[in-house]
Amino acid sequence: MTSSWGGKRKLPYVFTEHGVLMLSSVLNSKKAVAVNIQIMRIFTKMRDLVLIHKDILLQLEEINKRVNDQEDRTDLIYNYLMQFIQQEQEPREAVGFKQKA
Repeated sequence: MTSSWGGKRKLPYVFTEHGVLMLSSVLNSKKAVAVNIQIMRIFTKMRDLVLIHKDILLQLEEINKRVNDQEDRTDLIYNYLMQFIQQEQEPREAVGFKQKA
């Protein structure tokens, strides 16, 4: 639910990197500051990992698009095959040498 001024009224489930920075500036105990520093290091490591593996993520997205396209084509082929199966076949004339009687 959003308010009339555009903000969200639901509380977030996680802190953003900026939120952790703000929290560390408010808390004064040594343990709180140490924990927040560790959290900031984790945020930095996560950002680096995402940037390093960005090319892999892009390739996975491309593969996913190809698979979705193939699913559409597979469904089309399946529908055509079902039409052929459901059609009654007329008896065909025998092929080969025929003797005159």
